[in-house]
Amino acid sequence: MERTESNSLATSRRTHRNGAERAVEAQLAPIARLLDRELSHLAFNERVLALTQRTSVPLAERLRYVCIVSSNLDEFFEIRISELMGEMRETGGINQASPLWESFAHIAERAHGLVDRQYQIYNEQIIPALARERIVVLSHSKRTPAQRAWVKEYFEGEVRPLLSPIGLDPAHPFPQVMNKTLNFIVQLNGKDAFGRPGTIAIVKVPRALPRVIPLPSRLTPNRQAFVLLSSVIRAHLADLFPRRGVAGFSQFRVTRDSELWVDEREVSDLRHALQVELTQRHFGNAVRLEVLRTCPEALELMLREQFELPPHAVYRVAGPVNLVRLNQLVDHLNRPEHRFPPLVPAWPRQLAQGSDLFEAIRQGDILLHHPFESFEPVVDFLRQAVADPKVVAIRMTLYRTGTGSILVDLLEEAARLGKEVTVVVELKARFDEEANINVAERLEAVGAQIVYGLVGLKTHAKLLLVLRRESARGRERLVRYAHLGTGNYHPTTTKLYTDFGLLTAHSGICTDVEKVFMHLTSLTRVERLRHLWLAPFTLHQRNLAAIANEARLARAGKPARVIAKVNALVDEATINALYEASGAGVRIDLIVRGACSLRPGVKGLSENIQVRSVVGRFLEHHRIYYYGAGGSELVYLASADWMGRNLFRRIEVAFPVLDPKLKRRVIEEGLRPYLEDTAEAWTLLPAGEYAPPRQLAHGQCAQRKLLALLTRPDEEP
Repeated sequence: MERTESNSLATSRRTHRNGAERAVEAQLAPIARLLDRELSHLAFNERVLALTQRTSVPLAERLRYVCIVSSNLDEFFEIRISELMGEMRETGGINQASPLWESFAHIAERAHGLVDRQYQIYNEQIIPALARERIVVLSHSKRTPAQRAWVKEYFEGEVRPLLSPIGLDPAHPFPQVMNKTLNFIVQLNGKDAFGRPGTIAIVKVPRALPRVIPLPSRLTPNRQAFVLLSSVIRAHLADLFPRRGVAGFSQFRVTRDSELWVDEREVSDLRHALQVELTQRHFGNAVRLEVLRTCPEALELMLREQFELPPHAVYRVAGPVNLVRLNQLVDHLNRPEHRFPPLVPAWPRQLAQGSDLFEAIRQGDILLHHPFESFEPVVDFLRQAVADPKVVAIRMTLYRTGTGSILVDLLEEAARLGKEVTVVVELKARFDEEANINVAERLEAVGAQIVYGLVGLKTHAKLLLVLRRESARGRERLVRYAHLGTGNYHPTTTKLYTDFGLLTAHSGICTDVEKVFMHLTSLTRVERLRHLWLAPFTLHQRNLAAIANEARLARAGKPARVIAKVNALVDEATINALYEASGAGVRIDLIVRGACSLRPGVKGLSENIQVRSVVGRFLEHHRIYYYGAGGSELVYLASADWMGRNLFRRIEVAFPVLDPKLKRRVIEEGLRPYLEDTAEAWTLLPAGEYAPPRQLAHGQCAQRKLLALLTRPDEEP
């Protein structure tokens, strides 16, 4: 399989390099063909951060966007930057000049600017705005004597018993510091108990302690007041070291390489190997160090040397070193005007609540558009399958499910009832590995057949297949029903992410879904699929062929069109195909939420390509591929972005929308509103920067339009 994957990638890249690159090579000397992926990812977070400055966004949500940027940056450093630093270490060390070092320095410069801007917005805009609403975060200097007394009592009763300060000496070396934890480094005055001067101490803060602590209302009349755990500890650092005195200190936080490395070809039990590897994740190579802006230079240097980091990897911040944990503050803000209006997803209009879903699906395919339409029909589909004695088998892929998932409960119940339940659980779903191991063990315990996917590939496709024994014309036969989606089987994220799902009994599509499951469970070669595009086998080449077909139509003087909505576009072969199609005259619109390496609007290369990124209340997550096809309008929904990992290192599925009415819905709901958006759509410029939305206040907003269209019962579908 690895040889096939590698050959496929090499062949498709070679083909398009020979075509597109030679055609425009003479005109490309002044520019780079591709935009830097890491810089593009940081640009996405800059767009998210811009939401914190919009007065139209409720205050609590603006603070949440500050937290989201921090969470995104954590993963960026844990995965993307750790890979870059790993390459530097392998090629001569992180302190030697090299192209990799220059790239790292450039990325770090952009990241430092983003972090500085983030803290500036937090300190100069969010905190003052909260104060105007009588919501305050009190530092030690701003607390009254009564509040200080309460904080001291809280420290002595709830915090101090859990702290174990470690003074450093030959018998007490620098302790292991876990990934993304809050810690203090302290320079002490005087001498220790053995008469030795100049001790450095480390204070590790347990994750069990809340980072945001509400003060009692009796101490803060007419205000909601909070103190941060870091402020509580800082105010009482000296109490941890009697008769010493604190000469200098800083909070610090280390971000580490968090990619799990398991050679699946060398292990006999992937689940066990991952369980072992998970225990080491918190102690991977350091890739970033966050300290206070006031951190003494000597302490910063000591930490940097301890974690073997270059100067660029140190981030001095003007506030708490982990803004992610301020989500706890957001959760405490319960005034409705500070939040988005609650979303109550509509029940799909073509489907009556409480109806027999099998009968409804037999009448025609059902398209679901989340979060505007409820995810509950998918849950009901599985629930009815579990309860229906005619259903003999259920097969499902699980990538991310969340904790306490009703879907897992239903699969467990189906197995208990004796149905044939097969679940493909992706153990390597990043940062959900432990949760998925628990799901696998739980389902296996009740007799479900658990499969962990294929060696070297993550199973990212979203598929649910139900086999039901039905009678027709005096004979029984197995009838297949399926759900295919662009998003995870995760009831929580379906309320936050935009995704499409399709419930279908189409015999060709359902047969293809069954073949995919057969491939996943038996490891046999995939039989020819009539409707689905399956990565890593056919999805990439079918997509390239569809784009090339549009180029042929354009050269023949016929209308040609490509529209795609994806989370990321970085696959070089796909970009080259789009460049070639643009040169042929194909009009191409790309809606790319995150990283995009394609450079649009360059004469002779991409002048017919426009790229926009929509960032708003909901996370844009559906993947839609549209090809004009000479007026036939091919529309595919997919689990895959246009990235190498999706196209060659994962099991992914793209599926067609065949019903003309549903195809029109996908175009009118999933594409057109985003192409017409002037309120939340950023435009990618040829130089790689993004131009902000043209009409922030009164422009057309895709998400607002869909909320109005799909959640109002008096609207026509």
